[in-house]
Amino acid sequence: MVPKKGGIALGLLGGIGLVILIFGFHLPPGKAPVDVMLTIIAVVAASATLQASGGLDVMLQIAEKILRKNPKYVTILAPLVTMILTMLCGTGHVVYTIMPIIYDIAIKNNIRPERPMAAASISSQMGICASPVSVAIVSFVALLAKSHLANGAEISLITVLQITIPCTIAGVLAIGIFSWFRGKDLDKDPDFQAFISNPENKQYVYGESATLLNQKLPTSQWVAMWIFLANIAVIALLGMFPELRPSFPDAKGVLKPMNMVLTIQMFMFLAGALIVIFTKVDTSKISKNEVFRSGMIAIVAVFGIAWMAETVFLAHLADMKASLGDVVKQHPWTYALMLLLVSKFLNSQAAAVATMVPVALGVGVEPGYILAFAAACYGYYILPTYPSDLATIQFDRSGTTKIGKFVINHSFILPGLIGVGTSCVFGFILASVMGYV
Repeated sequence: MVPKKGGIALGLLGGIGLVILIFGFHLPPGKAPVDVMLTIIAVVAASATLQASGGLDVMLQIAEKILRKNPKYVTILAPLVTMILTMLCGTGHVVYTIMPIIYDIAIKNNIRPERPMAAASISSQMGICASPVSVAIVSFVALLAKSHLANGAEISLITVLQITIPCTIAGVLAIGIFSWFRGKDLDKDPDFQAFISNPENKQYVYGESATLLNQKLPTSQWVAMWIFLANIAVIALLGMFPELRPSFPDAKGVLKPMNMVLTIQMFMFLAGALIVIFTKVDTSKISKNEVFRSGMIAIVAVFGIAWMAETVFLAHLADMKASLGDVVKQHPWTYALMLLLVSKFLNSQAAAVATMVPVALGVGVEPGYILAFAAACYGYYILPTYPSDLATIQFDRSGTTKIGKFVINHSFILPGLIGVGTSCVFGFILASVMGYV
């Protein structure tokens, strides 16, 4: 079996496409998404520094306290907790540490682990669209910065989050409610009961408790967390009140506030620098952790794939407007469907956004619809190949979270469809009410 190619491979393969298109077919090279890539670097540097400093462990410990105080509601609370962790950190990879805790709480309270675990894995990725420091959201801001909504308003970080945060919460709650009733209770599941009838299997399933509660975290880790959160708060404040940002003359000599793309970049670097200065972080660990690694993969994927896509679409933009423009305008949901499928192919929300948003704008999709259907950039749950989903299956020692015989019938497909579908519907309603479309 040929191993599945990851984000870096896709980005590099984009280089083959670029050479063929430009040197073989003499298409003019498109513009690489430089602003998006630079913002990714800044956000990843700060988030990786937070993880290296141990500030992330503080967040996880707080999350565990919330879950263990309300074990009966873990199916509702676990997806909300993983969503919030992703919102604060900008990456869904924080789910790896909290997943064993979710399993332990579920199995010790005779709750089918598949219910909270599959929901938590999907929700951790959905949280990316609600995070002010996620790669996908900063990509939206960078790509839509010069666009205007139907009511004439400019698109800023706050404009984007006003849609994506409520939509994400609605989708995650829908996942939790659905998951509460899914599957058989453990005492009524013949396969599970047959498995634990073997004493060794029973010991394996119930095992030892996984916990962070008995760890006394040093003050430096708390300081790192508060530095990071404070910078996020400042970014949100500056996005909400543009007059707080320095103003500079544009090409026409008109004073305008510094754009939010540069603001995010600056304050993310500031967050990382302050964590390094005021905590005992080992800087050699920053470039070796999961957050940094996944971020760098995103940069390569965005660089190669988005640059190649921009080159193709730029050359055929007139034809695409003629053939697709009216269809997409009359049926905006077709844009959401294309975004979903591209996300699955690229296995990255950021890469999907960087690839499809310029195309959508080029063929005449209103920016309001792009915001309304932002949740559709998460489509890589369709097949169970993403690391967080595969890790969740391994963490569930009960075997209830699994891949079915037909592959597509896995534990994550229904929560994913319900969560993303609910978010898109809610996004359309919200954008309509707010006059964005």
